[in-house]
Amino acid sequence: VQLQASGGGLVQAGGSLRLSCAASGRTVSGYPMGWFRQAPGKEREFVAALSWSGGVTYYADSVKGRFTISRDNAKNTVYLQMNSLEPEDTAVYYCAAKASGGSWSESNVNYWGQGTQVTVSS
Repeated sequence: VQLQASGGGLVQAGGSLRLSCAASGRTVSGYPMGWFRQAPGKEREFVAALSWSGGVTYYADSVKGRFTISRDNAKNTVYLQMNSLEPEDTAVYYCAAKASGGSWSESNVNYWGQGTQVTVSS
């Protein structure tokens, strides 16, 4: 499975961006998928995830109410809609896929995308 993240960019505080993660190589319609991010000088952290059907979602407390994760299995794509962006959201965002259950720790991720930079100016 190859994951290609896109949609990052530079935005002012309060603005919005939508990230996309397109999968290729094989279908990921049966995989839980999610997003992580890594800010400069910090460890990579979990942002959001959803079940294979999209019916169950998980969010880090720092993004609840501002970010929305969704997926289109027909397009083999996962999205992260980010609203009310803050400078603290500046990071490289990585999409991820798990081939099995378990928590959304980095060690349980089977596939990683290459990352897309999100920069929020104050």
